[in-house]
Amino acid sequence: MPELPEVETTRRGVEPFARGRLVRALRLRESRLRWPVDATLPRRVSGARITAVERRAKYLLFRLDTDTTLMLHLGMSGSLRVLPVDTPHRKHDHFDLELDSERILRFNDPRRFGSLHLIEGDPAQHPLLSSLGPEPLAASFDADYLWQRTRKRRVAIKQFVMNAQVVVGVGNIYASEALFCAGVRPGRAARLLKRGEVAAIVAAIKRVLAMAVEVGGTTLRDYVGADGNPGYFRQKLFVYERAGEPCRSCETPIRQRVQGQRSTYWCPTCQR
Repeated sequence: MPELPEVETTRRGVEPFARGRLVRALRLRESRLRWPVDATLPRRVSGARITAVERRAKYLLFRLDTDTTLMLHLGMSGSLRVLPVDTPHRKHDHFDLELDSERILRFNDPRRFGSLHLIEGDPAQHPLLSSLGPEPLAASFDADYLWQRTRKRRVAIKQFVMNAQVVVGVGNIYASEALFCAGVRPGRAARLLKRGEVAAIVAAIKRVLAMAVEVGGTTLRDYVGADGNPGYFRQKLFVYERAGEPCRSCETPIRQRVQGQRSTYWCPTCQR
């Protein structure tokens, strides 16, 4: 599914076309997303101006000049693209946000696990956002923070950093890659890590995510960016989906096992 780099790539692609524009209409074709879309939402956003396009975790936030925020989650297979207003819609194109620039923001989601909400007031207080941890690329996510959070926690470090209440946006792909870069095995108990190892994990998470954002994310199945192009981080993966292939650093075969109902990949030589 789209992870933080893919969502940030989408935000960067959409923002120049959306910020400052008036919403002419929200054309809703399918309201049965992860949660039913409020039937009054098209009327409530029509005529509003988009003042900013932001991201919190994997949510896109379109700030409106009516003290409301349109919050979109791409789900497992969703994409948001900038298109000319007269572009014919296809199957799974569930809504268009029509702007006064003769362009639309079109949401496509074959699995319908995405969501669309209109929030009044501060979006940080919304139930979907209020309990989230810090952003991984923010200064507040540092070695001191993660060291304190890992103490007395028996859970495996990979599952720990994938917990959105600890830090947002570190999904399965990037958790595997960051732990490889930090030289830490994914199954080790969080509380048993040394302080230097925790610092290495924080630095690796920041480095891996920043690199993924720069190349447009990782295309595994459905993801494309706002311009319709795929992400290219997959070409840089060290361990994810490389089970049995030689490690790019030491040539030891990459191993795989199921951890927390997700596939985990690691190098038994480079990670300890």
